[in-house]
Amino acid sequence: MIIIPAIDIKGGKCVRLKQGRREEETVFSNDPVQTARHWVDAGAEWLHVVDLDGAFEKCPVSQSIVKRIRESVRVPIQVGGGIRDEDAISMYMDMGVDRVILGTTALSNPDRVEQAMARYPGRIAVGIDAKEGWVAVEGWTRATRIQATALARRFDGLGLSAIIFTDIHRDGMQTGPNIEATRAFASAISTPVIASGGVSSLEDIRNLLSLEHAGVAGVITGKALYSGSLDLAEAIRIGNRHVELR
Repeated sequence: MIIIPAIDIKGGKCVRLKQGRREEETVFSNDPVQTARHWVDAGAEWLHVVDLDGAFEKCPVSQSIVKRIRESVRVPIQVGGGIRDEDAISMYMDMGVDRVILGTTALSNPDRVEQAMARYPGRIAVGIDAKEGWVAVEGWTRATRIQATALARRFDGLGLSAIIFTDIHRDGMQTGPNIEATRAFASAISTPVIASGGVSSLEDIRNLLSLEHAGVAGVITGKALYSGSLDLAEAIRIGNRHVELR
């Protein structure tokens, strides 16, 4: 299971939000590029970069920072936030981003997701953010009455590189991931799932490792790394040890 540090960009800074609320932010760094280098130096094999301003504005805002991150690190990066049309997808692909995450577009324009998968095979992921099982979109500001598993099944088997499943209720709260909800979501589809939301400790990493058989291939963690409650190198070691013991 890959442990993926999150770099959430808002106002040019590296921040974390509580449950996606823009008014409840904590600034962890004034330099997201330096932060990216820090996590790579600590052993990160992937980086998860989110343009929060883009998510709220519905179009890319922090692409210049993403470009600098891409130029500064040699590990793969995945990027989401405000990516709604072909121009935005192409911009990030041309920049050298390894995986583009489509969130709101997956609900509002699923054909565009399929077109992107055809044009960029293996480089498109769908982000599904859920609250009590229901999909939330537009930077988590709008709730829907679409079940997360139903949306996931819409794209299952079509060639997505991954589906990123975020439990909004847990995100940024460090209360532990929703293991049962993540298990149920991953078990409902064949596409690899990357879990996100609530990770606070090494014990949470161990609990998520038990979901590997259900299709959970990675975990994104942010606030726990920045607050120091989770050591990235140790989390990676536990994940690698798990692989060795299988």
